[in-house]
Amino acid sequence: MISVQVNAGKGYRVLIGAGLLKELPAKLSEVTGSKHVMLVSDDNVWGLYGESVKNRLCEAGYQTETFVFAHGEASKNLSIYGSLLETMCDAHLTREDPVLALGGGVVGDLAGFAAATYQRGVPLVQLPTSLLAAVDSSVGGKTAVDLPNGKNQVGAFYQPSLVVCDTDTFRTLPDAEYRNGCAEIIKYAMLDGGEELFGLLSEKPVKDRYEQIVGHCVAIKRDFVEADEFDRGLRMLLNFGHTVGHGIEACSGYAIPHGQAVAMGMAAIARGAVKKGCFAADSAQKLIRLIKDYGLPTELPYTKDELAAKAASDKKNTTDAMRIIVPEQIGTCRIQKIETADFPEWFE
Repeated sequence: MISVQVNAGKGYRVLIGAGLLKELPAKLSEVTGSKHVMLVSDDNVWGLYGESVKNRLCEAGYQTETFVFAHGEASKNLSIYGSLLETMCDAHLTREDPVLALGGGVVGDLAGFAAATYQRGVPLVQLPTSLLAAVDSSVGGKTAVDLPNGKNQVGAFYQPSLVVCDTDTFRTLPDAEYRNGCAEIIKYAMLDGGEELFGLLSEKPVKDRYEQIVGHCVAIKRDFVEADEFDRGLRMLLNFGHTVGHGIEACSGYAIPHGQAVAMGMAAIARGAVKKGCFAADSAQKLIRLIKDYGLPTELPYTKDELAAKAASDKKNTTDAMRIIVPEQIGTCRIQKIETADFPEWFE
């Protein structure tokens, strides 16, 4: 097992290893004295792990409430969020009773936002079951739901009390979900200050060493979160590929999953950075080759104008300016402030 300490919020550990869900009651007792919990999941993950996690908690003396919703980004909305809050209230949860988010990024974002806002904040424990959630959304305290006109437009920064990542859950991931997680891992390889992670990904598939790779990514994210918890500066680097990627997601009505969109976004910005003269062509080729090696797309499915229109509504932008993440070399990117109207010049 790998343990990564994150010194943000009240501070918490990220535990990574095989079989950790079996140890959940013991791990939970280390961060809360409450025996009343709300277990939140989607219908896909619940069918795989929900009942076993609930039974394990009940056997350990936990009064376990449950909330299960339809899987997918479409459920990450104000209506489902409101239903979860009402369920928590009907169950008479108090400010001491934790919310357990069992699932991928949608579950973590939705349950996390509910935890952040119910009675002005209750403990949150993230239990990521997807590779993407394990390396990215479960760590760092970003919680949110979507609005019809934009992704993650309503949310809060709210750090968990604990993250428990059982790598055994990755065995049931569909191949497409595995690839989505690999896209975010490739993003981290472009931010780790060198070529160590990039080299690891090129040598052997992620699935052959989950614990090592997830631990490496979480440590990278930990450093960014501790330096800039509220995403006003350095932490924005974690959005490499995301500005174009979020535009792709929005244009598709969220039919294109996040990982695929980020992969296309990284490739597009890499090509644009070469055109602008700030990223070497051979480095861009290495990045695009790695993306393709993991079965991810690299070509844009929409026009520049369509993507720029969606990107203009990103919550990180001002009226006429935006920040994009530009690669300089493998392992190093920079934050570039540009005029919103100039954005289409930066991706190809």
